Amino acid sequence: MIVVGNKLLSEDIFEVQFSCDINACQGACCVEGSGGAPLSEEECAILDDIFDDIKPFLRKEGLDVIKEKGLFVVGRDGTLETPLIEDRACVYTTISQNGTLLCGIEQAHREGKIEWKKPISCHLYPIRVKELIDFTAL
Repeated sequence: MIVVGNKLLSEDIFEVQFSCDINACQGACCVEGSGGAPLSEEECAILDDIFDDIKPFLRKEGLDVIKEKGLFVVGRDGTLETPLIEDRACVYTTISQNGTLLCGIEQAHREGKIEWKKPISCHLYPIRVKELIDFTAL
């Protein structure tokens, strides 16, 4: 780990090259992992505000889970995160015509329905932000 101010940076950030290639992974980042995408309290408030605008972009399965569990949940580690469909895909996923999982929030943004693009943890994936007592770990 590399310390920069109050940030702990994994050496992988500097050593492992990563670039999103949606055609190669088919949206695997929206499915893989032990929980949903981490959310800040501010992002949860944004989801509350924009839900009616993103709803048309979401799948029925996702909407059913949102109706049952809400727009966000408390994960196993006690942090806020997106709910999952059958413990797999994020509730905010949509499926393109070629079968690729896409972000319904981002689709609404691309079509000019909302200003917010998507949660920061989705932008940073596979990097995860973890707040510790004296540091923020990346």
